[in-house]
Amino acid sequence: MANLYKNVGIDVDSTDLTSIYTVPAGRTTIVKSIQLTNEHSSNNLVELHVTDSSASATFEFFHKTMATGTTENGVLSPLVLEAGDIVKIQVGTANKIEGVMSYLEIFDEKST
Repeated sequence: MANLYKNVGIDVDSTDLTSIYTVPAGRTTIVKSIQLTNEHSSNNLVELHVTDSSASATFEFFHKTMATGTTENGVLSPLVLEAGDIVKIQVGTANKIEGVMSYLEIFDEKST
């Protein structure tokens, strides 16, 4: 198995439920952290969700009203995702939450 350490920047420009990352085919992903900063002049509600593609269902795993100027980690322990799973974010006020998601992609031996 090959391992690939990566990150993706997050800049939420909508209050709609928005995809951050989709696990590619033939891979398993372990999310280490989702660091988020509220740059708004007031509190901002932030929710993180995962769509489990094998169950065709979306689950909320982080729900917090972040104070102005604060940073939070939306993942308190490793989050294991399978191929096709999607990490999503929704915020109360757009253009005020940004951050980075750090993760490890593990290639399935059958797909390499």
